[in-house]
Amino acid sequence: MQNIDAAEPTTDDPFFAEAMVHVDALYRTALRLTRNSADAEDLVQETYLKAHRFRNSFTPGTNLRAWLFRILTNSFINEYRKRSRQPETTDTGDLEDYYLFHRVKESGEDLGIDPEATVMRMFLDEEVRQALEELPEQYRVAVLLADVEGFSYKEIAEITDTQMGTVMSRLHRGRRLLQKKLWEYAQSRGYGVDADTQVRGTA
Repeated sequence: MQNIDAAEPTTDDPFFAEAMVHVDALYRTALRLTRNSADAEDLVQETYLKAHRFRNSFTPGTNLRAWLFRILTNSFINEYRKRSRQPETTDTGDLEDYYLFHRVKESGEDLGIDPEATVMRMFLDEEVRQALEELPEQYRVAVLLADVEGFSYKEIAEITDTQMGTVMSRLHRGRRLLQKKLWEYAQSRGYGVDADTQVRGTA
């Protein structure tokens, strides 16, 4: 990582101090995007350097966290596109809604009064992390921003500079793919899964 010299932001700068409140969340997302700790550190540093450089474009009183995430996301996408002109895509056309819940229910598991919590308790954090990191980039970004960082559709649209309808579509497909990957983990770990149960859809 590059060193930040005296001309760059410092901790006694009120703007930078406020921005640093979000460093853990930015790093968490950067790590899920890059899938590499060194690259994640570089991406976060680049985010803060750009935030300092373009701080005059930030409107005080507006959502600084969303603004920082927009810088981080755009920096990642631009770097990604340098490595690959075409983003990775996956066909989810025949993958049903609530795929994971339906598969678990079909296997005979009692989902109780809170099906989502029951299903998610089946998985270790590492398994969820791995499944998330295996999503294609455009879906991974949407799921991270919505389900991990808690941004609204409108905020994600602003962060990623896309239409809200596009955000909703990517998030919908990303969640379905995530469910399929988690179901495959469930099969491999034998969570009450009938060996004859067939997984539909293509990854």
